[in-house]
Amino acid sequence: MIAINLLPHRELARKQKRERFFLNLGLAVGVGLVAAALVYGFYQVQIEAQQGRNQFLQAEIQKLDLQIRDVATLQQELDALKSRQAAVESLQAGRNLPVHLLDEMVRQLPEGVHLTALRQEDKAITLTGVAQSQERVSELLRNLGHRSPWLTQPHLVEITAATLTLGPRDQRRVFNFSMRVTLAPNPQPNPQGPAPAQPAAQPAAPAAGGRV
Repeated sequence: MIAINLLPHRELARKQKRERFFLNLGLAVGVGLVAAALVYGFYQVQIEAQQGRNQFLQAEIQKLDLQIRDVATLQQELDALKSRQAAVESLQAGRNLPVHLLDEMVRQLPEGVHLTALRQEDKAITLTGVAQSQERVSELLRNLGHRSPWLTQPHLVEITAATLTLGPRDQRRVFNFSMRVTLAPNPQPNPQGPAPAQPAAQPAAPAAGGRV
């Protein structure tokens, strides 16, 4: 039996064209969806990898923070130990200071000079004494300024002439003086040990006299 196509030729062509169009459109949409899914999956993997790296870095940062806090704590403890050590050394130096000062005075006093008073106020020390001559006072100033590891910056406050009466017919001319010195910033004890004692002098009686 012979089949006869009764549909118009143009209508059939349009139908086939529409079918091909929708088929191509469906294929394009499918390809686009697959490509989008692949791109999304790729970026999702990248994001997850970056998040993993961020978490690792965050954990390492926390470890470093702990180490930094430990170092800061150790530094504070070290500073506290240094402060306590400095306080102990300062206290020890303060306890030994009078002994060193007296020993230093014995070392630096020239013959013919005798101290009657020594007063300390913080780093400043005031010396009061009696000398046989002005030259002896000058020698004491030189000794304290150049030979003493404990004292520095000596300067004469005043010097006055007086008469010392030792007996009815024994009167001597002496010089009452007052000077100030300053404790050295980092004094070092004299390694030679205590200085030999000087011969005892006649006690100086208070005597009034005119200033020189």
